[in-house]
This record gives sequence, C-alpha cells and structure tokens, in this order.
Amino acid sequence: MTTRNTKRAVSASVTALLAAALVAGTGPGAAAVPTGCTVQYSAAERWASSFCASGTGEHRVRVLQRHFLPEVGLIPIIGPWQSAGVVSYTTISAHTIVNVWAETR
Repeated sequence: MTTRNTKRAVSASVTALLAAALVAGTGPGAAAVPTGCTVQYSAAERWASSFCASGTGEHRVRVLQRHFLPEVGLIPIIGPWQSAGVVSYTTISAHTIVNVWAETR
C-alpha cells in the first residue's frame, strides 16, 4: 500500500468512526412534559389527585403534610406516575396539609 493509499484508508476510517460516534451520541428527542396540570384534594375525605390535560411524559401528585407531633416533622405523600390524560390519585392522612402539587417528568 502506498503512502497516499494509507492516508486515504486512515482518513476514511476516522470519518466512519466519527460518524458512528455522532449517531451513537444522539439520544432520542426530548419528551415534552405534561401541560395543563391541576391538583385537587380534600382534607376531610383524605385524598389528593393531579391531572395533566396534554403533553407527553408523566406526572404524579405530591402532598406534604405536617405531623401533629412536632418531633415527627413533615410527611411526604406521593401518588403513582401517570401519563397525561390519566389521574394520579393517593390517599392522605388527617394531618395538616402544607402543600399539594403536580410533579412532572
């Protein structure tokens, strides 16, 4: 093999390797998080839910409650991950509600 042919072969190999690395490094397109999310809850009936009307990805209801014994502290309660258009629902305790929100991914 001549020097010129060797350089071409090396150049072609490097080009192929770089192209393969570029394709392998390209992940799937980013998924849009759910949108149009709302939360509802009833302290009296002890439940909380989140609903996201559109988008892709998933959401779940998150509730933070304060235990009536100060030394116990905060109680995190988390509903199951659900797709947009499906309700994430969880039961909650009788403790004071600090915050309720929809977590998305």
